[in-house]
Amino acid sequence: MMKMAELQEVVNMMMETSKRIDKATRTIYKLADKKAETERVYRSLLAQEIIKLKEQGMPATLIADVARGNMALMKFERDAARDVFNSARDSLRALEVQASVLQTISRYNSDV
Repeated sequence: MMKMAELQEVVNMMMETSKRIDKATRTIYKLADKKAETERVYRSLLAQEIIKLKEQGMPATLIADVARGNMALMKFERDAARDVFNSARDSLRALEVQASVLQTISRYNSDV
């Protein structure tokens, strides 16, 4: 059985984890917006590039590859935004697991 000071420490850790989850959730919403915006911009610019290459008379078999090559920086930014969002989401899941573990410890000790 845990001492009262140890139980209080678990409660404090639970409160801190809860605050971190709240902050992470707000951050994820912002990152989701950025992810969606970079996807929108990339697709829009890619479409414009495809049209431009078609108007310049480039062979149809090359247009897709050349257009994507010309948009490599935008694709990088899109992929980076996606990966940052995914990392933040994974971190939030880890915090949720930590909170669950702390709740289990607290519940176990209150039952004993």
